[in-house]
Amino acid sequence: MLRKKFVLACCITLAIGLCGCSRQQSDWQKTREANTPEAYELFVKKYPSGEFTPQAQARLKELYDDRDWQKARDADTPEAYQAYLNQYPDGQSATEARNRLENFSMAQSPAGTPSAPGAAPEAPAATAGAGSTGSTDEETPPTPPPAAKSGTAPPPYAPRKAPPVAVATAPTHTHHPASAAREAAGDYALQLGAFRSGSAAANKRWEHLQKEYPHLLAGLDSKVVPKKTASGTLYKLQTAGLTESQARKICKDLKAKSQPCIIVRAERG
Repeated sequence: MLRKKFVLACCITLAIGLCGCSRQQSDWQKTREANTPEAYELFVKKYPSGEFTPQAQARLKELYDDRDWQKARDADTPEAYQAYLNQYPDGQSATEARNRLENFSMAQSPAGTPSAPGAAPEAPAATAGAGSTGSTDEETPPTPPPAAKSGTAPPPYAPRKAPPVAVATAPTHTHHPASAAREAAGDYALQLGAFRSGSAAANKRWEHLQKEYPHLLAGLDSKVVPKKTASGTLYKLQTAGLTESQARKICKDLKAKSQPCIIVRAERG
């Protein structure tokens, strides 16, 4: 009799356990289908020591990471990226955040950065030559002849022309064939990043950009230009061999996709 009661109690306990597992599994399936932070938070609260709780907590962390990274990208400021790194130093987008933060720390465009297209240099104003009164080649009025004596015809005279005025001309510029050849071949570059951790980081960044923007960067070659600064060497990632119009077009399209870049003169070493 006691044995039968024991077996019955075991069966009831097992049935309750199976029922509980079935309910937890059903809730987990619903949580995964919802795939929202709120759903995972509710699951973890309901089953703090459940079978699927570790998975729920891991997914919850990923969703928070994605959400905060998107906020940082929308703000696109050094403060936003730094705040993301403070909260997620090993997050999914930590490397990207550091790269963008380093891009913001890049020095301003060096001397030689092209000015706005279509801006022509202003020619110096012409000045009048020595002794000029500012008049042009107009004929000056003739000097009246001396009064004729009574009974005699006035002597003939010819109107006099004013002496030519010296007019200053704009200075001519010497044409340098070598400079023109470099311009035609593409004398501009895009700077896509600056890294303090070394050239390997710059090369790795280039590989990432090629995968992310294959059409914009197709056919371009990269190079790493070291630059010594007061705080150490900065390794600048650049793409060279572009004309000014090409550089401006690509940089504009990259910025539209939240990828920082600046236009510089190609550095030759």
